[in-house]
Order: sequence, then C-alpha cells, then structure tokens
Amino acid sequence: MRLEEIRQQLRAAGAKTCHEERVLRAWTQNVGLDTRHRKAEDFLPRAVRQLLPALTGQLDGLARLRSEHPGEDGSARLLVELADGQTVESVLLPRDGLCVSTQVGCAVGCLFCMTGQEGLLRQVGSAEIVAQVVLARRRRKVTRVVFMGMGEPSHNLDNVMEAIETLGTVAGIGHKNLVFSTVGDRRAFERLPQGPVKPALALSLHTTKAELRTKLLPKAPRIDPDELVDLGEHYARTTGYPIQYQWTLLAGINDSDEEIEGIIRLLKGKYAMMNFIPYNSNEGLGFERPSWERASQLAGRLHQSGILARLRNSAGQDVDGGCGQLRARATAADGTTLREKPLKRIARAG
Repeated sequence: MRLEEIRQQLRAAGAKTCHEERVLRAWTQNVGLDTRHRKAEDFLPRAVRQLLPALTGQLDGLARLRSEHPGEDGSARLLVELADGQTVESVLLPRDGLCVSTQVGCAVGCLFCMTGQEGLLRQVGSAEIVAQVVLARRRRKVTRVVFMGMGEPSHNLDNVMEAIETLGTVAGIGHKNLVFSTVGDRRAFERLPQGPVKPALALSLHTTKAELRTKLLPKAPRIDPDELVDLGEHYARTTGYPIQYQWTLLAGINDSDEEIEGIIRLLKGKYAMMNFIPYNSNEGLGFERPSWERASQLAGRLHQSGILARLRNSAGQDVDGGCGQLRARATAADGTTLREKPLKRIARAG
C-alpha cells in the first residue's frame, strides 16, 4: 500500500490537507488526534471521524511483529510480517535509530548478502515502509531512520521517496537523520535532490577496483568507483551532508593495503566518511570477516591520512542476524525454501 492511497481515502471522506496531516501525524508519531488546544471532534469532518476505525485497522495490519531478537549491544532485529504474509526485517539500533527494509528480497545479488540470494519478490509500499517506523516507535524512541535493510532503495524510488517525505514532515524526523543507502544508481542521484526532503546518502562502495566490484555486486548498475565517488561528492556539496561510504570488510577480498591506498586516493579531500563494517557471517556464502585488529589497523590508516573512518560492528552480531537471515530461518521453519540461485565464487586477493 502507498501513502497516497491513505490520503485518497481521507479526501474521499471530505478531508482537507490539514486533516490529512493531522491523521498521518497521529499515526506516525503514535499520539492521539486530540491536542491541548483542540479536540478531534471539533476539527475533523464527521465523515473522516467515521472512517477512522476502519482506517486504523488497515494501518495496524500493514506491519506486524513476527519475532524479536535482542542483541547485547542494545540493538534488536525485528522480523516484520506484512499484510500479505511476506516478511521483511527491521533493526532497532542504538541511539534511537531504526533500519528499515524497502523490498522483499533484492535484485542486486551481492554475493555476501543473504537477502540477495532469493532475488526480488516484490516492492514494499511507501505505507509499509512508514509502518515499520510506527511499529518500532511503539517499542522505543526513533529519531533516525536508515534505509539499509532488505532491498535496494533505488529500485523502489517512488515508494521510498514518498516515505522519506512523510517521515521528514509529519513524522517529525530531521532530514539529515534520514539516510538513503544505495549501491549507486544514476536515477537516485537525479531524483533525490529534487524532493522536498533531501536525505543523507550512504553509498555501498566495498572496493576501489571496478572489476572486483562487478563480481561482488553482479547486478548493480555499472558505475566505476571513481565515478561513484564523484557523484557522491556532488550530492554532498549540494545538500551539505557528508557521504557515508559503506565498506563490508571481507577477509582476503577487500582488506588489503592496496585497497586502503585506493580509498585514500578516492576520498582524500572529499566531504565524506568511511564506515568499515566487518562481515556479518552468513553460513554457506563462503566469506569471512577479518580480525578486529586488522579492521582497526585499516581504519587507523585512513585516520592518519585525514579521512574520517568509523569501525562499526554490525548490529545483532551476537544473534547471527545478518540482513536476510531472520527471514531465511523463518522461511525454512515454515517449510518453504528461498528461490534457488547458484552462488558464484570469487578468488581471494593475494
């Protein structure tokens, strides 16, 4: 379901824009329709008030908690069931953050990601994206939303941009606290600056070598790392938000001294930061995470070169919660199987 469909239902009942905003604000912020200064019955048209019970039931059914898996770091991975029975994952992050999913499955097929192994099953509607935030806010405070869960946001741009606009307005989340994470898609670079709410941008880089990137991200748009950084720099200067580059550290694949020199070449002097994320083990995919000492050494090299680098542990490591794993386990428990896809293997770097 899209947010526009909700608005259309309200308009059909005689709602004006101010009425739509009041209803959506109450839903997204988990607050009542009454305010200190005005009761809903004195503000909302009668037909709108009569619609609300059915609409509320509809909204509550968009995203339901299937299971919760708390981590020792204060995170919690949520398996969320959508109205049609499909499931996606959300992650409650430390410091009032939330990671949401934008697709059921993913078409990019990153070799190190469990989500990519089942392919794309369907898009997540804008209302379903926002419903993940509503569900999370019923459990704890959420002031930051990152679009880094299942799926590639650039492949679902209309729904994601509609969700971003709603979250950045009636839901009360600061624009720089909405983070659009993508492998890189020229359509996203064209459209994101045109929206009324301009999110921060996180770009999945993973390697400075074009050929290796093609192998690791086989169905991502063919954008060389140099061009990707150029596109990111333009967006950063346009919006005033630094680009967050994401780099999943894979032992023997992209943790070499050569790669570090490549990062320094690409990011030196750029309005950017690097997030190193040691690989979150996915059984059967054939990758391993480097030692924490090696990862710390790599981040230190960047700091010494004047590049801001953060070494992050994937939320939920202790519950084996890499993105897509909760869904995979639940699917297996239900007696079904993920879409069969042959896994390619790549040679480890020397």
